[in-house]
Amino acid sequence: MKLIGTSAVLALLAHSVSAHYIWTTLVTGDGTKSTAAVRTPVSNSPVTDVTSPGITCNVNPSPATATVSVAAGSMVGFLLDNTLYHQGPAAIYLGTAPTTAAAWDGSGANWFKVHCGMGADFNPFGFTDFNLGALNTTIPASVPNGEYLLRIEQIGLHVAGAPQWYISCAQIAITGGGSANPSKVSIPGYVPGLTVNIYNPVPTAYTVPGPAVFRG
Repeated sequence: MKLIGTSAVLALLAHSVSAHYIWTTLVTGDGTKSTAAVRTPVSNSPVTDVTSPGITCNVNPSPATATVSVAAGSMVGFLLDNTLYHQGPAAIYLGTAPTTAAAWDGSGANWFKVHCGMGADFNPFGFTDFNLGALNTTIPASVPNGEYLLRIEQIGLHVAGAPQWYISCAQIAITGGGSANPSKVSIPGYVPGLTVNIYNPVPTAYTVPGPAVFRG
């Protein structure tokens, strides 16, 4: 039997950890970059239980200390501390805070999707967000004023039958908005368990999990 040396094992573990990532920074169309508004995950390990409370804004993230104003109809997004090293889709959600964003834990059917443009290409197959270091979207102009959690997720599908969610939430206050009332979902509860195998057979079609995108 061939044994693997300690140094080789440590190198493999280091590679595995370095391949993980955290959405660390909120960015907005007016040039704001804020780490203070992000509920920062305590580690770069993914969430693996889609039914757990950690699927909302990650597992026991550090509290945010700011809420950033963002105009409806403008750009908003997140920066990553790495690149998206794992193949898988990404999406961005808004959650309507019952009072303030800082006081809300994300529970309840208050969430709607505002971006899922990061699906897949098929010749050859691969996800369009692969190796990116930032993702952004435009807040629909009709979204009402108020405080929200802005939630980003990327789902690593590189291990067949064992998806990995990379999630962060940021606190924002939308201004200059409208009076839309999008259909909303709960998180957890917004997607079933995922069992897709992206290797065998190679997909010829793919739909990003979760509800339809609200475009205003």
